[in-house]
Amino acid sequence: MAARVGRPIHRLIRLALVPALVAAPNAGVGQPWVARAGIAETRQLKIGGATVQVDFERGAMDLSTDALMRHIRAAAAAVTAYYGRFPAARARILVTPEEGGRHEGFGGMTWGAMDGYEGFTRLRVGEHATEADLRKDWVATHEMVHLAFPSMPEDQHWIEEGQATYIEPIARVMTGELSAQQVWGEMVRGMPKGEPQPGDEGLDRTHAWARTYWGGALFCLVADVEIREATHNRMGLRDALRAVVQAGGTIDQEWPLEKALKIGDKATGTKVLMRLYGAWREKPVEVNLPELWARLGVKMDADGKVTFNAKAPLAKVREAIAGKVTAPVRLRFVAAK
Repeated sequence: MAARVGRPIHRLIRLALVPALVAAPNAGVGQPWVARAGIAETRQLKIGGATVQVDFERGAMDLSTDALMRHIRAAAAAVTAYYGRFPAARARILVTPEEGGRHEGFGGMTWGAMDGYEGFTRLRVGEHATEADLRKDWVATHEMVHLAFPSMPEDQHWIEEGQATYIEPIARVMTGELSAQQVWGEMVRGMPKGEPQPGDEGLDRTHAWARTYWGGALFCLVADVEIREATHNRMGLRDALRAVVQAGGTIDQEWPLEKALKIGDKATGTKVLMRLYGAWREKPVEVNLPELWARLGVKMDADGKVTFNAKAPLAKVREAIAGKVTAPVRLRFVAAK
């Protein structure tokens, strides 16, 4: 989850998945960059012209520093693949062990313009988390996606969390960490949660968890498809968001949402983002998801198995949205002196 520039305002992501971390979700957030137990080790990750400092707070963990560093490196590579660069030239990650944390104990929060860094992420890792748990974890990638968009007012929190929810698995497909079947399966299961419920007043006025995360992700999916339809699949949401980053729209900046959307529309030569925002911001808009899946050629059977229809009208759009990168992402990490 993201936080506005210099101060945290949001709860831990998907609290149901990290119960061991919920007891004190705001512990240390007065000065989140401070390691309460001190720093045990520091590494530096070099990627795409950026430098990411990774500090490991003292504390017991079953996972080794090397294992956690490999996981963080994979997350950074996925974000770099999606945006074409790592969004923050100088960022910091503080890994905080959680005593007694269960295996699924991963949580995170990201701030902008914190203690001299464009972006700062605090990752909480359960003491007894394993490498198998790391392979299932999405939090590190989700948090790094937050670096690549300006900090929004509270009413537009949905675009921050929606983007991170939508982009995280797609970015990991691009680097081969996940399969397209896994990602589209999660979309089929998750996107209905983002549909408006009774009493909904649009994305800007409805702040329920499902509407914030999955409603924002649904906006991103529809925007991605419509941009690709309008440009004959030459461009997508990725191109719009890369343009926002190129224009300086990263987490250390506070912009009105319209500014970012207009930059994205200009980059793609469309008006999709502003048009969708105008329609969705203050009114409930329902998406015909069964029809959308059919057009994209995505089918899930009763056992949850996903298959693709290569002859579907938008099959090429589906393939363009979630496909592997053709060139490797160059990065390295070293122990800080």
